[in-house]
Amino acid sequence: MKQALHLKIGQQLTMTPQLQQAIRLLQLSTLDLQQEIQEALESNPMLDVSEDDNTPDAPSNEQDNNLETHQSAAAEELENNTSAEQDFDDTPAAEDNWNESIPEELSTDSNWEDTYQSSTPTLSKEDLDSFESNDTAEETLQDHLHWQLNLTPMSDLDRLIATNIIDGINPDGYLTVPLEEIHEHFLEQNSDESDEVELDEIEAVLHRIQQFDPAGIACRNLSECLAIQLRQLPSDTPWRNEAIKVVNQYIKLLGTHDYRQLMRKTRLKEPQLQQVIQLIQSLNPKPGASISQTAAEYVIPDVIVTKQRGVWTVNLNPEVSPKLRINSGYAGLVKRADNSSDNTYLKNHLQEARWFIKSLQSRNETLLKVSNEIVKRQSGFLDHGEEGMKPMVLHDIAEAVEMHESTISRVTTQKFMHTPRGIFELKYFFSSHVSTATGGAASSTAIRALIKKMVAAENTAKPLSDNKIAQFLDEQGFKVARRTIAKYREAMGIPPSNERKRLV
Repeated sequence: MKQALHLKIGQQLTMTPQLQQAIRLLQLSTLDLQQEIQEALESNPMLDVSEDDNTPDAPSNEQDNNLETHQSAAAEELENNTSAEQDFDDTPAAEDNWNESIPEELSTDSNWEDTYQSSTPTLSKEDLDSFESNDTAEETLQDHLHWQLNLTPMSDLDRLIATNIIDGINPDGYLTVPLEEIHEHFLEQNSDESDEVELDEIEAVLHRIQQFDPAGIACRNLSECLAIQLRQLPSDTPWRNEAIKVVNQYIKLLGTHDYRQLMRKTRLKEPQLQQVIQLIQSLNPKPGASISQTAAEYVIPDVIVTKQRGVWTVNLNPEVSPKLRINSGYAGLVKRADNSSDNTYLKNHLQEARWFIKSLQSRNETLLKVSNEIVKRQSGFLDHGEEGMKPMVLHDIAEAVEMHESTISRVTTQKFMHTPRGIFELKYFFSSHVSTATGGAASSTAIRALIKKMVAAENTAKPLSDNKIAQFLDEQGFKVARRTIAKYREAMGIPPSNERKRLV
């Protein structure tokens, strides 16, 4: 095999540090981007926040002279004020006046506030509310139960049992630890006092905890949860006893909506059973959820869509990221021919600052370009809602803006758009297509909206089956199979027709 040299021309993409930084900033969410900008401002002295574009970077000579004049005048005024204060302190007039204002004798029924003004400011109701709102510590369900336990008179042993029971309650308010396991835990203790604990004592303590707030707490199943809440209602509550019988004995029939069997077992007529079910539906199946509330998650939109003169326009959210600029003061210290360590340090940070600003500009331009194309294609959604959504995939946007699909995927991930219909992730506007009778295509989001609309308007006594929904969609020109209807229905959290049947 003969060795030889050949020339070959080719192109390849090299992942430079600048390109890697641009890709990383492109896929960051709003909160992550703000954190990245803050870290860059703290680590790079060349970066600065531009608060006002019209403000010059460095003051002129005239401004310097004016600044010195103001500073000297301020210093002179401060000196005069200081001397005046010293002269005032030398005179005992303030002390004499204060002594003269004190009366020699006070009546026995007088208050201190009647004669002297308190220096402590009084707090209004608004101030107290603000203090309460500033308390960021959230009360958990266990904290709420322990607070009630401390107010309940109990022996030390019962209080220890109650503490173990409370620790076994989940955020929904259900006791997830069996009483037998708690009993075995006490039997394993070496103290003589714990050896005397019986299972009946643990269950008695459980019944006391079940009287705590919220109603239905420390229950072991749904039937017990509802029964506890019903027993705490006034005895003269209509249909209370019948509701207790239903939740204790026929909770499964109620869950499967077998109302015929339920009427036969309870010997209730349909109007009476409706009243009983209505009372049961007023109860809370997850009592602990009212105490252990999850923290709210806030979303900052990246782009804002508004309608101006009949045309939908897209603008970047100015509050997402601050405007960055090069600090001209530090940049002016860089010398071209100087190779010292200090000058090299400034050069490197200056280059990094320029790359960072350029990467931010590229991110904003790409996000704005993709958002404009999405709004252009989904204007029907903005005008008419979900039913006006058109089918669209990543390839459609990538072909329109002349970018790769991976870039579109990065841009639309964890980026949000504020529209008059709400805040949506950019991924929300992409959906598969469903064939129509005319040979066109409809968005799966629009089909879901139609299914939701049909279910909301159905007769609860005779809910629509998946086959019936498919027939209605076929009459409107949408060819959707029954299994596709079932898949969309399950994705939206809509139960099947037999579970949607209601008497109330």
